[in-house]
Amino acid sequence: MKESLIGRVGRIISGSFNSLIDAIENVAPETVMSEAIREIDTAIDDVRVELGRVVAGKHLANSRLMEENRKHEDLSEKIELAIKQARDDLAEAAISRQIDIEAQIPVLEATISDCANSEKELEGYISALQAKKREMQEDLRQFRESMTETITSSSSISNSGIEVSGDVDRKVAKAESAFERIAEKATGIPGGGHTADRQTATKLAELEEIARKNRIQERLAAIKGNVQEK
Repeated sequence: MKESLIGRVGRIISGSFNSLIDAIENVAPETVMSEAIREIDTAIDDVRVELGRVVAGKHLANSRLMEENRKHEDLSEKIELAIKQARDDLAEAAISRQIDIEAQIPVLEATISDCANSEKELEGYISALQAKKREMQEDLRQFRESMTETITSSSSISNSGIEVSGDVDRKVAKAESAFERIAEKATGIPGGGHTADRQTATKLAELEEIARKNRIQERLAAIKGNVQEK
């Protein structure tokens, strides 16, 4: 989510009409209040757009996970068939593909979990903004009523601030933290650390390939044993 949206939502949730009016001279308070309410509507729409993106991402990851699991099961059947026909070369190729799929599954599961958490956080933001809108609408209603009363009453209303309890402060802080996490996911986490030199990287790549072949042979032997027992 864009940083500008994060800041706008945080300002809306933590702000008050009193501070808005004090910050703008020569502007009718009712105009400021009405504009603030319209801004909440815009912010809610923006958050809903982000929510839609997150929900779509979760759906895509779910579909991909189901497809990869299906491929893995299908490969298991083909591996057994290849072994029965004494085609170890085909079995090894299928096992290699299975290992690739298994490397992707945890990432897909983590993506689904992250999207689910973001979805919950964004829904919380929408609820918070809607609650703030109701609060502002009530303040606007009270302000309009005060304009029909005496100047003293009007002055009293305009000088009164909107108190924010400790509980609300904590909720706002939690919501801001949620948006920061979403923004970090949207912009990407900057990489750190140093890379190995070319010689070390080559050796590590060779070691990884040896380990991979070893895993393939171990799984092939295990599947052969299971097939022979049937």
